Amino acid sequence: MTNRIALYILIMLAPLAWAALLVFTYFVPPQAFLAYVTLFVLLGVALTSTLSPLAYFISLRFISSRLYRATVRHALRQGALLSLWIVFNLLLRALHSWSLFAAIVSSGIILVIEVLSLGRK
Repeated sequence: MTNRIALYILIMLAPLAWAALLVFTYFVPPQAFLAYVTLFVLLGVALTSTLSPLAYFISLRFISSRLYRATVRHALRQGALLSLWIVFNLLLRALHSWSLFAAIVSSGIILVIEVLSLGRK
């Protein structure tokens, strides 16, 4: 799959995922465990499909060097990590366990994962 096709798929998936999230939150009250799981999965897909093309275009436009080449795989990983961080913090907030310290520590973990994955290259 080429970069262009992957980007087009992500760009087409983003509005569909946000629409599915909107419809789900409108019709299903968050009372059961499965409703929360579905909500966070839909939110994760919507955020990943939105943030991945943004990460690709930002890295393509502003971070162009011969050491770092922007690819869809890197952008997808970065979008997935950022959406995972957002969903994790929202999950902690829903469980009444969120704190600023937890957000800083989890962002540090995400940063270390990104640096290690870039250093592996």
